[in-house]
Amino acid sequence: MDHEKVAASLAELGNSHRLSVFRFLVKAGHDGASAGDIQKGLGIPASTLSHHLARMAKVGLIRQEKHSRTIVCIPEYGHLENLIGFLQEECCAGVRIAHEPEPL
Repeated sequence: MDHEKVAASLAELGNSHRLSVFRFLVKAGHDGASAGDIQKGLGIPASTLSHHLARMAKVGLIRQEKHSRTIVCIPEYGHLENLIGFLQEECCAGVRIAHEPEPL
C-alpha cells in the first residue's frame, strides 16, 4: 500500500464522526449496516452521514451496496488490514536489542 493511499485513509479516519461510523460498521461485521441503522445508532443527520460515507467509500474504507431501497455500508476489512500492516511494517526496526553488541 503506498503512502498516498495510507495518508488519505488515515485522514478520513481522523475525523471523529467518520471514525465513529467506521467503528460502528466494524462492530456490525461482514454484513455491514444500513445507512438508516448507522444514523439511528450514532445520531448523525442523514445529509451529514451521506457526506461522511461518500468520503469513506472514495478512499476504500467501505463499500456501499444497494439492497432493494436500502443502502448497506460494508467495511473493507482487507483495506483495514493493509493499513494496520503498513503501520506495523517497520515496528521497532530502528531499535537495537539491549544485549546486542555494538557493531565495530
